[in-house]
Amino acid sequence: MPIYNAPLKDMDFILNDVFNADEFWQSNENLAHIDMATANAILEEMAKFSKNVILDLNRTADEEGGAQFSNGVVTTPTGFKDAFKQFSEGGWVGLGASEEWGGQNMPKMLTVLADEMIWSTNPSFMLYPLLTVGAGMAINDRASQEQKETYLPKFYTGEWSGTMCLTEPHSGTDLGIIKTKAEPNEDGSFNITGTKIFITSGEHDLCENIIHLVLAKTPNAPAGSRGISLFIVPKFHVNADGSVGERNAVSAGSIEHKMGIKGSATCVMNFDGAKGYIVGKENEGLAAMFVMMNYERLSMGIQGIGAAEFAYQNAAQYATDRLQGRSATGVKSPEKPADSILVHGDVRRMLLNVRANNEASRAFAVYVGQQLDITKYSTDEAAVKKANDRVALLTPIAKAYLTDTALQATLEAQMCFGGHGYIREWGMEQCIRDLRISQIYEGTNGVQAIDLIGRKTTKCNGAFIAEYITEIRDFAATMADSKVKSAALQVSDEVEALTQFIVEQSKTTPDFSSSVAVDYLHAVGLLSFVYMFARISKAAAAKPESFFQNKLVLADFYVEKVLPDLAARAQRIKAGSELIMQLSEEYFTAQS
Repeated sequence: MPIYNAPLKDMDFILNDVFNADEFWQSNENLAHIDMATANAILEEMAKFSKNVILDLNRTADEEGGAQFSNGVVTTPTGFKDAFKQFSEGGWVGLGASEEWGGQNMPKMLTVLADEMIWSTNPSFMLYPLLTVGAGMAINDRASQEQKETYLPKFYTGEWSGTMCLTEPHSGTDLGIIKTKAEPNEDGSFNITGTKIFITSGEHDLCENIIHLVLAKTPNAPAGSRGISLFIVPKFHVNADGSVGERNAVSAGSIEHKMGIKGSATCVMNFDGAKGYIVGKENEGLAAMFVMMNYERLSMGIQGIGAAEFAYQNAAQYATDRLQGRSATGVKSPEKPADSILVHGDVRRMLLNVRANNEASRAFAVYVGQQLDITKYSTDEAAVKKANDRVALLTPIAKAYLTDTALQATLEAQMCFGGHGYIREWGMEQCIRDLRISQIYEGTNGVQAIDLIGRKTTKCNGAFIAEYITEIRDFAATMADSKVKSAALQVSDEVEALTQFIVEQSKTTPDFSSSVAVDYLHAVGLLSFVYMFARISKAAAAKPESFFQNKLVLADFYVEKVLPDLAARAQRIKAGSELIMQLSEEYFTAQS
């Protein structure tokens, strides 16, 4: 059976030593209620819940076939309902939510670590509260006071849950062409009519009401994305006293049969004149929805970290236990019929690739979480603007680079098992199936790359990345000489030159940016990871214990064995778009 033990020591190191969380929190009156002792207590409790309650449910849910659908009713896998009750009663749904609505107001740089543990142990389960948290953010940011009072407290007790209803059968990334209609009623409500697909947690049996956030167009709305409004559409109407009333005209038409995350109900939702209530102003719905989408995109990156950590732990344990052959430098375990496969350089290479990815990814997620905390809690306008710019730049990296590298990491972990990695009982094949969606939903990774190279880079002539590179250089200047310091400075120069090249080429070659976008995203990802290893190395350098000194070795491994990928990315970027675009459309469907 698969194993999992939360990496609490590394989480404490990242918070306490790398990012000086205590000092950061205590310097802001809005965060002074949290300190490292409290943070560690929270993480320890989540470690217990994730291991003892939901880990085993992950496999059993997959073996059952996941969520089940019958006549419009969705039944979640065995054990999910009780686990969700425990999760809700523990206050986990509102861990990062405002105390005004029953939340605990914990900073994002802490909640990303709590979330990682759930993603590691049961990604299907995680998706149920995740969408509620996102819906709560959008309502808290844009809804009326009455709407907040009606819905938010119920979200954070787990009595009600939330969804995000964007995609339609004909409309994925291009939301401007949605067809769902919102017809106004005399009482100020709207009748919502249309079909949405791929709706996570659209229907389930975990709580008494489901609150859908739905994008739709009112009559005479402007064309395109400028004409989208956002509506609250409850599964059951809410009575004046806050109790659940009659059923609304919204229902699940089916659930999707998916490659992975089978325990999560992914629904086709039909709105047949369902009564809805506008959130914020008419025609400003997309901006309201993006409040939650940016947080969701970081969550997809954390899904990647969780999967890769789970994969690493199981692969490392298997490699320790598996006896196969002898070391090239002589027998290491003479009392045994063979040495463990850890004596083989290729196995160590794969495990180190995975571990380097995990530790850099975890630090990066906390870094992005800290930037989000500054935007939410700081009263310094200049600091908030700088953090907002940084979040805008790094959100595509958090979503796409962390999931791209995580999938590669889980594949390498699976390879450590040999044939056993392909067998269901070891958990690796499910881990890979469950993780694959993270590169696809909330905007595919290709779309994220185009966003990074377009709106976040060429549109501002590279200003966002220039500020980021300045920060990295300034940090490197505080370090003692080392491989990772030199690498951070060198990669900063290389990415700066690539950015300037891209900005110039995009002015004259329309297809250039989208053709090289993924390679550029990975180049910025490599820059980000070497920056994280610089911060990790500086924090660990003065500590003699092996736990910390091993981090210096891992940082050097990253510089020498992973970072060379940047040269290949740069070469592909410089090759441009001509060869990619010169073939006709007919070529791609031609049989000869």
